Amino acid sequence: MRAEPPPDSATRELHLMMRQRESLRASFRTAWDDLATRWNEADLDAWSAAVLELVNVNAGPGCLNAFWDISRSEPGNDIAALLAAAGAAAEICREAGARAAALSLKSLPIARNAFASAPELARWWRALTQFAHDAPDAVEPLAQRMSAILAPGSVEAFENFIASGLKLAGTDRRVRHNYFTLQHELAQRLISRDLGGVDFAETERHLKVFVTALWGRVPLFRALPCGDTAVARRSAIAGPLIRLPEVYRGFEGNEAWRLYRAATAHAQAHLVLGSGRFPVGKLKPLQIVLVGLIEDARIETLAMRQLPGLRRLWAPFHTAKPAGIATAQALLARLARALFDDGYPDDHGFIEKGRALFAAAQTRLDDPAIAREVGMLLGNDLGQMRLQFNAKTHVVEPVYRDDNLGLWDFDEPPQANADVLEMFVDAARLERQENDGAPPDDQQPSGSDAGKARPVAPDSRGTVLAKYPEWDRRHGIERPEWTTVRDVAALRGDPRRIVEALDRADALRSRVAQLVRGLRIGRSIRLSRQPIGHDLDLDAVIDAGLALRTGQEPDPRVFRSSTSKHRDLAALLLIDTSQSTSDRLRSGTTVLDVERIAVAVLAEAMQKLGDPFGLLAFASDGRDDVRLTSVKAFNEPYGTEAMARLDGLASGYSTRLGTVLRHAGAVIGDARSFRKLVLVLTDGEPSDIDVGDPADLTEDARRAAMGLHARGIDAFGVVLGSAGMAAAARIFGRGNTMLVHRVEDLPARLSELYFRLARR
Repeated sequence: MRAEPPPDSATRELHLMMRQRESLRASFRTAWDDLATRWNEADLDAWSAAVLELVNVNAGPGCLNAFWDISRSEPGNDIAALLAAAGAAAEICREAGARAAALSLKSLPIARNAFASAPELARWWRALTQFAHDAPDAVEPLAQRMSAILAPGSVEAFENFIASGLKLAGTDRRVRHNYFTLQHELAQRLISRDLGGVDFAETERHLKVFVTALWGRVPLFRALPCGDTAVARRSAIAGPLIRLPEVYRGFEGNEAWRLYRAATAHAQAHLVLGSGRFPVGKLKPLQIVLVGLIEDARIETLAMRQLPGLRRLWAPFHTAKPAGIATAQALLARLARALFDDGYPDDHGFIEKGRALFAAAQTRLDDPAIAREVGMLLGNDLGQMRLQFNAKTHVVEPVYRDDNLGLWDFDEPPQANADVLEMFVDAARLERQENDGAPPDDQQPSGSDAGKARPVAPDSRGTVLAKYPEWDRRHGIERPEWTTVRDVAALRGDPRRIVEALDRADALRSRVAQLVRGLRIGRSIRLSRQPIGHDLDLDAVIDAGLALRTGQEPDPRVFRSSTSKHRDLAALLLIDTSQSTSDRLRSGTTVLDVERIAVAVLAEAMQKLGDPFGLLAFASDGRDDVRLTSVKAFNEPYGTEAMARLDGLASGYSTRLGTVLRHAGAVIGDARSFRKLVLVLTDGEPSDIDVGDPADLTEDARRAAMGLHARGIDAFGVVLGSAGMAAAARIFGRGNTMLVHRVEDLPARLSELYFRLARR
């Protein structure tokens, strides 16, 4: 018998308080009596102090009951983990409220299943409490969907998921709500990806051949999509369909392939050897689970009688051991192994009884009724052990087996408690997704559209042209529709200023005119083996002589001629007008002034050559405001109006180059020239007000430049000053980057570069 606690102890204070809380008294006494059999007085006093901490922050009955429930289900006697949970829940309550704290505590069993170590669980709590501080309104939806969010199985993925959502939404609560309720495309992509894993799409064709060879029937497979509140962790059977998770978390390479084969062989065995669905009746959740376990054992025994090699396929996944705390989940896994493997030693009374009942039914394994008979008996025994069992968080073991919901008849109204009803509501929702979960094939977006621009409605900051994705360097993903490109109307300046500037650069214009004349004539190329020409082709003459000597018909094409190579080139010049272009040089002019004259000289030359070209000025003010100003479109001549727009350009804002390059690809992609060239004129590395690390935008721009190259579009960077050279070389490649050390040299260097590129 325990001694009376000291008068100043937390235990005594908590008991006195609970005597006055009639609504909590019974649940508290149940929890206390359970814990008192496992812990010493010091542990109980520490636990009481933790409860009082929750009381002192007005956590409410729901939060207290949640804490008592997880305390009773805590594996082992690790009170430190519970004290940490209480402290975290109290902090969440202060920031986000009592309901958020209660939901966070209720999600702890999910986190325990997802993380293998105490340090990972501690990191999960730290991330959750920080999230409550950063976005208190989003804690509840996140906690309610914890099963889905923790599906990737690593605490790093959880931290990245939160960071991505906060970065995506900024101060927009609507976007934040959509993300953390898993309605946003990015959230769905993050919880469904498994780096280095093998997915269903990769294995589907092989699995169909494999299962058809096993059972002589062509299987019907379908990927099991993510829902809003859960991610498939097991396969499922829905009518004739076998639905497989898009990925099995934690399994990679050959191990993942073996798991997919084991899962499909098991599921098809149910369809081939099973016989109809079981009525629910008045079964309790634990009995339903045990009936499913016995049916799995029955089907697999029959399958291995026909195909003995299946034992080698399934055996590696039975890893339960006769050790540790005998929780309901652990005993179910041990029983599954015991019924599969006769050589598995386990002397627990429940396991021995399960083996005996199943062995007694061996003579009538063809009768599915034995699953219900044996399952109900074992369910009663396990229920009498007073072990906690949560049907909502239960996961069938071993991993290759399906969720067993396909065994039950949903059309019969379940005469059971709320837990059973909820199990069937979830299962029915899973089946409805087969017809309702996706648009018809003719309405689904084409895979070829991935990463392309999305047209959107007009906006007061300028006509919205499109939305583009952007690469997130930290998380290694492409964020869809992350940036918005706007067409900002050009301000009209005075075209006479451009004309006067060209007149002052008369020497440069003369040199460029010479280059134009040379390029107009074109480069002479030699043509061999021609039917007519100004000279003999000696190689062709020798071949013709040999043919005559051997009695063969000679090739009459023995002449050599030359011709001018025809150029078919379209160019798009991108002009950086960010705030840094307002810097003044020693001469008193600005960087933008020099850019204007350089562009004017080159535009005049391209106009004379007849090369189709466009001029676009760019700047950005955050991801939602990437500004493009058209100085000259491809379908209009270069004249007074274009000069007026060029003169009207003004410096301001930042440089989000990746989005600009993507839009440039869309603009020049419509040109009908064989060769397409994008020239970027900039004075620094990419940057923007909503990106802390410029390397993020540099990497995104590099991927955008690679995308242009993949489409056959050449991208070349012209950098003013050495400050932006490293970033430009990273983006375009060192061979496609030209450094202009003195900004004043830009007009000459830019034109020379164009003529060099035009001759390629």
